[in-house]
Amino acid sequence: MKPIPYGLAGYKRIREKNCYYIDKTRYIPQLEATGEFLFFIRPRRFGKSSWLTVLESYYDISRSDQFDFFFKGTDIYERPTSEKNVYLILKFNFSAVNPQLDKVEESFEEYTDKCFHFFGLKYRDWLDDDYFTMMERQKSSHGKLGFLLDYIGLKGHSVYVLIDEYDNFANTILTTAGQTAYQELTRGAGFFRFFFNVLKSAVDQVDSGISRMFITGVSPVTMDDVTSGFNIGKNISLHPNFNELLGFTEFDVIELLRYYQEYSNLVIDDFDKTLSVMKAWYDNYRFSNRVETKLFNTDMVLYFVDNLLELGTYPDDMIDQNVKIDYGKLRHLVVLDKRLNGNFSHIAEIIKTQGTQATRVVSSFPVEDLIKPENFISLLFYFGLLSYSESNRLTIPNQTIKQLMYSYLRRGYQDVDVFNVDIWRLSNLVQDMAYHGEWRPVFEFLADEVKKQTSIRDYLTGEKVIQTFLLAYLSVTDYFIIRTEEELGKGFVDLYMEPFLAKYDNLQYSYLIELKYLTRTEFTEEDLKEKLKEAKTQLNQYATDTRIIKRSGGGQIIKVALAFSGWELKAIQQY
Repeated sequence: MKPIPYGLAGYKRIREKNCYYIDKTRYIPQLEATGEFLFFIRPRRFGKSSWLTVLESYYDISRSDQFDFFFKGTDIYERPTSEKNVYLILKFNFSAVNPQLDKVEESFEEYTDKCFHFFGLKYRDWLDDDYFTMMERQKSSHGKLGFLLDYIGLKGHSVYVLIDEYDNFANTILTTAGQTAYQELTRGAGFFRFFFNVLKSAVDQVDSGISRMFITGVSPVTMDDVTSGFNIGKNISLHPNFNELLGFTEFDVIELLRYYQEYSNLVIDDFDKTLSVMKAWYDNYRFSNRVETKLFNTDMVLYFVDNLLELGTYPDDMIDQNVKIDYGKLRHLVVLDKRLNGNFSHIAEIIKTQGTQATRVVSSFPVEDLIKPENFISLLFYFGLLSYSESNRLTIPNQTIKQLMYSYLRRGYQDVDVFNVDIWRLSNLVQDMAYHGEWRPVFEFLADEVKKQTSIRDYLTGEKVIQTFLLAYLSVTDYFIIRTEEELGKGFVDLYMEPFLAKYDNLQYSYLIELKYLTRTEFTEEDLKEKLKEAKTQLNQYATDTRIIKRSGGGQIIKVALAFSGWELKAIQQY
């Protein structure tokens, strides 16, 4: 049985271990035909680093005798291009640079110096002694880069430059140190900007040492800042031909599951149910509005299947811890300089409506323009927090991303000392809600905390805002799949807490929740009674929907009305 390549980013190790590999090498000829200098953005944990090691293995002139080892059995093996094994590879992975502000430049110099050193060792047979003598005289990263490319060009050789996670440490600095520190790095005389200036100038030379370049990252912002737009090549991130370059199709996932069913002790009692769960949590990414094929996140699928093989069941946590850590770095989307920025309300609105009406993704923009709604929405798309739906509307792709976005709201409130609750206690209360039908303590707990923590009250104005607030805190566990504004029984339910029966098959309770809101200045007991009467009618109507009955698994459907006046919970009523 082939090992599952979970946690393996290097193509060489994947081949050495004879891991299960979903072949993407058919894209190599397409990339060659598309352009020489390519820029490719994909969300975290989609396999960007792994893909660069495929390119490195294919084009490296020093590995020509290993072509069979690397590529036998793949698509490119049968139809190699004329550029196979003809380049000297100069590779950087900027995630290796220390992002601490007072150490980043020194770390960048040390890291790139190491890359140049090992380049010389690897390609000793293609270099003369004067190369090493002259390289020793270069004292800076940009000096060494410029000399290397000039020398290789004059010698008649060709370099393929691979840059992985080009924006990694720059994004971290933006997150931790703020916009001013970030701009000092990427603007004017910043060393990072100067490094890319050398790459740009080398491309324009007659005897250029660069023949090809492939750059990956998670955002176009840094590239726009360090190069005033990616004007040294082609941005193929939104190109429909490369929608499936990274990620798994549904066909890929089905083949993967069937393989391990056949060659391992894995028993999948209900194949369709397992596939349905994976689609709900890891699928629905489309990186062009011109394609129909949806994609699964690579890491999430491998994480899930790895747990199936080890445990024989679904993972305890449906979200890989590595994904949580990576996406946790994006908290600057809603918190900047210890304040909730304007994007907080955008995130809240997106969560409430499960997406946005926007259909256009901006190809690039500088960091100071991030506050513009169209740019912020585009950034969420690049990060994988939004994706094209079948109607070409930008929506939250799956349950994993929903859970992460809910956590952004919770952490946003916490980071600026607006609202901070005992998540452990709340999780236990939601657990009792799921297993024992004890729903009232959850809402009473949140209402009491709002009373005690006065800072949150200014944010809880209006039914939709309260709805989003509840979404953020009811989602602290995965016992329920929480749906909002879903059409049920010829109406749109405010909150539907569907039991996650595929994982917790003994849950007996589901919840339909209708919110009613009255302003504090116009509140009367008579109006409250009228609102609750209206909620009762709506809840009874929702409960007749056959989908609700099916999704409840035969368990009890609890209908609850919550009436708020301002921030205050005035009534809780079960029907």
